[in-house]
Amino acid sequence: MYAVIDTGSHQHVVKPGDRIVLNRHEGEVGKTVTFDKILMVAKDDGKYSIGTPKVEGATVTAKVLSQGKGDKVLAYKYRRRKNYHRLVGHRQPVTELEITTINA
Repeated sequence: MYAVIDTGSHQHVVKPGDRIVLNRHEGEVGKTVTFDKILMVAKDDGKYSIGTPKVEGATVTAKVLSQGKGDKVLAYKYRRRKNYHRLVGHRQPVTELEITTINA
């Protein structure tokens, strides 16, 4: 069984036991988070439900494993022959989740 969840501006294909890293999501480490914006649910017997825009009554429950920051992304600006260059770094806050159940 797997599901497609919508979190902000990203969509993730998840199944029970998966660990996913997504942009910062509210929740303390060890607590559970419930997603109710489910776009599609596929069951093991081959049947699936596609939402318009979401599947009614479907939820995905996940456990928060950690809150932290992702890898550093460097942006470098440069103008040739003008003695101009700037280096800016950014680390996006991320949340690591473990999918526990899919209810459809």
